[in-house]
Amino acid sequence: MSAEASGPEAAEAPSLEVPKPSGLEPGSAAYGLKPLTTNSKYVKLNVGGSLHYTTLRTLTGQDTMLKAMFSGRAEVLTDAGGWVLIDRSGRHFGTILNYLRDGSVPLPESTRELGELLGEARYYLVQGLIEDCQLALQQKRENLSPLCLIPTVTSPREEQQLLASTSKPVVKLLHNRSNNKYSYTSTSDDNLLKNIELFDKLALRFHGRLLFLKDVLGDEICCWSFYGQGRKIAEVCCTSIVYATEKKQTKVEFPEARIFEETLNILIYETPRGPDPALLEATGGAAGGGGAGRGEDEENREHRVRRIHVRRHITHDERPHGQQIVFKD
Repeated sequence: MSAEASGPEAAEAPSLEVPKPSGLEPGSAAYGLKPLTTNSKYVKLNVGGSLHYTTLRTLTGQDTMLKAMFSGRAEVLTDAGGWVLIDRSGRHFGTILNYLRDGSVPLPESTRELGELLGEARYYLVQGLIEDCQLALQQKRENLSPLCLIPTVTSPREEQQLLASTSKPVVKLLHNRSNNKYSYTSTSDDNLLKNIELFDKLALRFHGRLLFLKDVLGDEICCWSFYGQGRKIAEVCCTSIVYATEKKQTKVEFPEARIFEETLNILIYETPRGPDPALLEATGGAAGGGGAGRGEDEENREHRVRRIHVRRHITHDERPHGQQIVFKD
């Protein structure tokens, strides 16, 4: 087995071989074991089969379990070759020694290896290395966090809880392809997919400013809803109904420009704004200037939802072939 030197002093380290005690034969339980004296300058360590050279100064420089082992407070046994046996994996012991020598070490890039090193640092009670590993693992967890989380609404009650739990404006896409009104045509399928892809693109672009929700339980096949300050501001329904001679087809449209416009409009609800005194005075809404005279119509107007329905109702005339077809929008 080849020894791994863990320090520059390893090349000049004198042998610590202990003379074989008389009367003991190889294979006996006590063969070659002898307490290590505190006067030894160099120490040879066998940690789970990994061999290391170091000094007592390194091992006792910080208040660790190794200091307790090699400061004379506990008996340390060596084998016939002078190697101190430590029943522990030696995979990261070199990093432990380097930290004791220098006070800092480059940490592994792998999250798994960082966790392993943290376990060894805890075993040897190397407090500084424990804190460094914990900080590095925390940073990796933050960096690996998803770019954005998109909850899926599973009930009206859950939707209300999600809307009440956030101060951000909300964009919700309802897509219910299993609705029995849905017509399975290539155009309709493509448009539904385009709506979902646009939702994902908007979620990535505005993930820090808007909350995005998906809903798969509503009555509509494809519908966008936009909320600000806890109430619905606008709605874009992407359903079109086509009446043919013998059957009705319910399809999905893709009003991309309208959806993008409403998403931008909802951004004005990011920061709650109080009433502007100058604007209230100019419009007669200040106290004593007509503000108390606001009627019920004005209050209703403030809570009105702007609904945009992209519904094309097309009726094919049943007159003989070649006659003009009437379209109704």
